[in-house]
Amino acid sequence: MSYQTPDSKKEEFRKYLEKAGVIDQLTRVLVGLYEEPEKPSNAVDFIKKYLGAPTGIDVDALKAENETLKEKNRELQARLEDLSRQFEQLKAEHDEADR
Repeated sequence: MSYQTPDSKKEEFRKYLEKAGVIDQLTRVLVGLYEEPEKPSNAVDFIKKYLGAPTGIDVDALKAENETLKEKNRELQARLEDLSRQFEQLKAEHDEADR
């Protein structure tokens, strides 16, 4: 059983962040915020925008819209299957009438 001291856990985590490029990216964004001539009123939004994350998006509204669209898709799929059956039936009746 290996036991890690809190300091070794912190060091391991720091190495992980460094290897993943997180430290470099955070440094860049903080330098960008520091160098900004007019400091933004919302630093978190600035950081999100700097990192490329969308801001001002209502996730719950998007989830609700997604569920609505999924339900509409199911309805349209069922309608398509129904119309396809009707088409095949009419086609068969038409082919029989031509004979």
